[in-house]
Amino acid sequence: MNRPNAAYTDLMTHTRQTTALGQVAGRLGWDQETMMPRGAADQRSEEMAAMESVLHARRTDPRIGDWLAAIDAAALDDVGQAQLRHIRRGYDRARKLPAALAEELARLTSRAQGQWAEARAAENMASFVPVLERIVALKREEGAALAAGGDPYDALLDDYEPDTNAAEIAAMFDTMRGPLVALRDAALAQPAPAAVSGEFDEDRQMELTRLLARQFGYDFNIGRLDKAVHPFSSGSGQDVRITTRTNLVDPFNCFYSTIHEVGHACYEQGIDTDYALTPLGQGVSMGVHESQSRIYENQLGRSRAFTGWLFARMRDAFGDFGIVDEDAFYAAVNRLQHGYIRTEADEVQYNLHVMLRFDLERALIAGDLAVRDLEAAWNDRFKADFGFAVDRPSNGCLQDVHWSVGLFGYFPTYSLGNVYAGCLHAALRTALPDLDDRLAQGDTSGATAWLRDNVQRHGGLYRPREVIARASGMGPSAAPLLAYLQDKFGRLYGL
Repeated sequence: MNRPNAAYTDLMTHTRQTTALGQVAGRLGWDQETMMPRGAADQRSEEMAAMESVLHARRTDPRIGDWLAAIDAAALDDVGQAQLRHIRRGYDRARKLPAALAEELARLTSRAQGQWAEARAAENMASFVPVLERIVALKREEGAALAAGGDPYDALLDDYEPDTNAAEIAAMFDTMRGPLVALRDAALAQPAPAAVSGEFDEDRQMELTRLLARQFGYDFNIGRLDKAVHPFSSGSGQDVRITTRTNLVDPFNCFYSTIHEVGHACYEQGIDTDYALTPLGQGVSMGVHESQSRIYENQLGRSRAFTGWLFARMRDAFGDFGIVDEDAFYAAVNRLQHGYIRTEADEVQYNLHVMLRFDLERALIAGDLAVRDLEAAWNDRFKADFGFAVDRPSNGCLQDVHWSVGLFGYFPTYSLGNVYAGCLHAALRTALPDLDDRLAQGDTSGATAWLRDNVQRHGGLYRPREVIARASGMGPSAAPLLAYLQDKFGRLYGL
């Protein structure tokens, strides 16, 4: 074996060990949101800080630079070259971030997560302002370190969606806002479809949501489903866990949160096992990740065909719940209505929620908006965008966990995921002309297999936009999403 091959082997061994430790840290985070005793929060924050210290040291190990210099990249295949691309990028970014800053961020955001949950439960934004001020200050510091003279927000965004920037996101939003607002206003001017009514036993919700997870291909042999305040997916490879939540009077909250997280989880479970515990062994970006969760949840899970199947399961589980037939159930699932919560928003208004957060967090990182003024800024913007006032903090700026755990730059990837899903759905419909016949039987296997083969199995092999272009035959564009929404909701509301 020549030296470059030996260097590559050594580099990959080091990388796999670092990735494995990162998975352990992720498991600590999962436990914190699901099963950790409340009194353990301070100790857990120290544990997370210690893990981050170890991980940062490994990610900035000078031997990585030596190994990269010794490897003849041209002698590697496409997989090897992609591994080097990710490793070099991660190494360069990690070296820009001071170890003390990385450790303090891990410690603070671990503790802040519980403080956010307490402030949310108490409807008290003022109690959370001091810790959020500290988080924002550290994220500004992190962004400045990573940007090296560039835009700090772009540097933070790059952590979740490489090869894009805030200006491109803003331009995309400019093309989307007008058509979405017009469609929303036209639909809301029509008579509202009937909504489900009554109470829905939460144990039965969980039984049905486990069935839904299986229908969409989630492998419980290497996963589990638990409850959390904010649904999420965690892990990769052979340990991919999801959470959901129940609501006594709104079963769709549980069902579609679950299908959404199953989309994330199936992406991770579907990656080529040869890439396990390497940079290629996880989703390539959060935008591509969201494309999977959103297409599972919306284009598949909220389709007329699949909701017809779900209607029968709902009747079996809950009896009469005020909906007379499959068409009325489809309308109820896709009902446009005023609402505060992003995760519960209909497809037409969802991206408007993301736009609000994108603008506010850019202003926070730029220093144009003080944390103490965030609640008022949120409430003013929400009233302007949605036409009614926020009634309490848990329906406003305390509804999302993201800022409490330092995920600045994450929110716009939700809308990118919707745009990517629109492109993928157009291609999927062409590839599977009998898709609706299958979905009407509760059979998602054709669609999920197509997504696994064209998107999921590649993991991080290709760049984000390349993944979408290869799978859909087009560069990412908002046009397919807007056309899908106009057609779907135009039909539903007779527009």
